[in-house]
Amino acid sequence: MSSVFDLHVHTVKGSSDSSLSLPDLVREAQRVGLTGVCLTEHTGWRDLREFDEFAARHDLVIIHALEVSTVVGHVLAFGLDSYGVGFSNLRELRRAAHRVGGYLVTAHVFRNLFFPPPYNKSLVFPDPSSYPRNVQDALSHPVFHMVDDIEVLNGANTDQENTFAGEVAKYLGENGTGGSDAHSIHGIGSCVTVFDGDIRSKADLLEALRSGNYHSRLGGTDEDGYSCQGVDSTPSLDPAPTSFVDSCCQRR
Repeated sequence: MSSVFDLHVHTVKGSSDSSLSLPDLVREAQRVGLTGVCLTEHTGWRDLREFDEFAARHDLVIIHALEVSTVVGHVLAFGLDSYGVGFSNLRELRRAAHRVGGYLVTAHVFRNLFFPPPYNKSLVFPDPSSYPRNVQDALSHPVFHMVDDIEVLNGANTDQENTFAGEVAKYLGENGTGGSDAHSIHGIGSCVTVFDGDIRSKADLLEALRSGNYHSRLGGTDEDGYSCQGVDSTPSLDPAPTSFVDSCCQRR
């Protein structure tokens, strides 16, 4: 048995930029056939007892997590229930996560990399003159040595951004996670993480993440999905070919 999760969702309960209500989340996640979702809220839930009661009322597995804004970009923190002092420093966040057996994933790490300022800004590479030109350049950034994995499929990213993340994850020997980054019903389940086995709780999820028994793919059935595994090419940012997606998200 496998479990299909959207590991990156925001709702009105903990993300001010989201319009996604809890009832709409449950209905849409069940409609698209998800096993579960992770609510990676920007501020977290104020009342975790309320969250537990809400999650217990549904067959859909609903797990609480955080999306933390750090000085080196946004990080999905699985296993942490609330913000702590100094979490903007990734080293502090890493220490806190590892104390509780948590798992850190750098989120949408290459967003805006192909569309530089003045129109867009990269949170991870704030200086356009230091934008990586290839995978080897990207690997010099310290963020990749302080997290457990990379989000390689993000529903709000472009194909180029996702594919480049997939190449970096492949080079590092990491699986890569998938999540929609949905802030409304639109896109829920568009990018997912598929786990081997039955995931029914936060403890199950953390165990599966640490074991590495998962892969990312675009939403849909296994037969219709895609996987960012087995990538053979090494894309460069100069130039950025429009066919990046063909080299990474290969039909399974």
